[in-house]
Amino acid sequence: MSFDAYMPGATAVGITYKDGVILGAERRITLANYVLSKSGRKVFKVTENTGAVCAGMIADMQNLVRQVAVYTKLKELEVKRSLRPGAVAKLTSVLMFEQRYAPFITQVILGGLDVKPKIWVLDPFGSLISDEYAAIGTGSEMAVGVLEEGFTPSMSPKDARELLLASIRAAIARDSMSGNGIDILTIDKSGIKEDAIEMPA
Repeated sequence: MSFDAYMPGATAVGITYKDGVILGAERRITLANYVLSKSGRKVFKVTENTGAVCAGMIADMQNLVRQVAVYTKLKELEVKRSLRPGAVAKLTSVLMFEQRYAPFITQVILGGLDVKPKIWVLDPFGSLISDEYAAIGTGSEMAVGVLEEGFTPSMSPKDARELLLASIRAAIARDSMSGNGIDILTIDKSGIKEDAIEMPA
């Protein structure tokens, strides 16, 4: 059986809106056709103004986010100021590229308030692409169709949240590797807020 059959599934989404960024992912963790967990967390607070959402191997997600958080804190102590999300995204890209011969098996969407709300998409080799919205993981094809239909740059926080939930629910409805609730991270001028939507198993 191919290695791809053992890759964990996921649906993770990032959206920019007028005043901030919203990130979200479902909770199901799979190994081929086996559901390992219904409560996996794929949404992470990285710094006080940057969050991440991931798809792939849970251990690699957790390890990468810890490394980024530590290196960011060290740099902030050195320069005596908070790092902007763009700098955190570049640091993440460098860390992933350095591991290219034994890569982190994860895709990442980083988001935060830079000069304006921004998200960046990273593949396992550290490619860094800025966008207004993005979806990653096995359910991304279903999710991105909903995002393309509903996204507008001037969206309100409420509209952005509804679009995020609609896109992930569309993926859950068709991707057997996604499901079991949605974790959400919102980043705006007031800071980072986390919440969750419970769904039937």
